[in-house]
This record gives sequence, structure tokens and C-alpha cells, in this order.
Amino acid sequence: MCEHSPVIMASNRRKLVYQAILIGMAILLADQLSKFLVYRFIPLMDSVAYWYPYGGIGIFKNVGGIEFSINHMTNKGAAWGMFGNYQLPLVILRMGLIAGLCVYLFCFNRDSSWQIPLILIIAGAVGNVADFFLYGHVVDMLHFVFWGYDFPIFNVADSAISIGIGLLFVISWFKD
Repeated sequence: MCEHSPVIMASNRRKLVYQAILIGMAILLADQLSKFLVYRFIPLMDSVAYWYPYGGIGIFKNVGGIEFSINHMTNKGAAWGMFGNYQLPLVILRMGLIAGLCVYLFCFNRDSSWQIPLILIIAGAVGNVADFFLYGHVVDMLHFVFWGYDFPIFNVADSAISIGIGLLFVISWFKD
């Protein structure tokens, strides 16, 4: 049988899809476990706790001017709390985007290099939607201060979405 036969290509495609799904499930598990632990064991960050570790758990301070701590914050909106007064429309929009990305990934995508980035975006989005139903808001916990700039607090799901989008840009940039 030829190396590029349809049977072998379909088998390789299925294998790649299963690998992508396992990666997505691992990310979703890490996201939900980290959020549960933070929600359960770290008090909600007080807006007056401006000193390191900001009411959370200090991981490192002043490593090349960078600080990192685990803190418990809530986010009722989209990125950086935007549209926080529109939780229900946001969750409906997110669920529609997840469905659309899943349909595209499993039914129309023919570029295997897009599978991992898309699954990262889907897993992250599912993690943040799950928060809406579990907690009534998204749980954020990763707090970096870069050379005095207090970066917005985020979570594992946000990281997966950002990495997935970044990978899509890089892949698209280098495609002929």
C-alpha cells in the first residue's frame, strides 16, 4: 500500500485528533483543579493588599525585577473584566464560539498544524465557561508584576487561549 494512501492518512489524522483531545483534557483538568484549590484555600484578594504577596501565596519576589504570587481574584466579564455587566450574553457567546471552533476543528480543518492551537483555545474557553456554572464568575489566580507593572491576574485557561492564538499567528505567518 502506498505511503500516502487514504487509509493511512485517515488513521494518522485520527491519531492526531486523539492526541489533541488528550492535550485539551489535560489543560482543562489543570485549569479546573487550580481554580478549585484557589477557590477553596486562598481568601479572595482584598483591593487594599498591595504588598507582596498581595494576600496570596508568594512564589518569588524580585527575580530580575519580576514578582509572582498565587492570588484569588474573580472576573465576571471577558478579558480584564470587560463587559462584566453582561455575564449571560458573554457565556452564550462563548458557548457559541466553542461550538463553532469544535465544528471547524473536527469537520473542516485539514491543516494538522492548527489542531493543537485550536484545542488550546477550546480547552481554555471551556474552562472559563465551566467557571460561570460552578462559581458564577471566572476564578483568576496567576499574578505577575513585571518591573513595577502589575499585570492583570489570569488563570490556566487564559494562558491556554493566549498561547493557542499566538501559535495560530506564528503558524499563519510562516505558512507559504
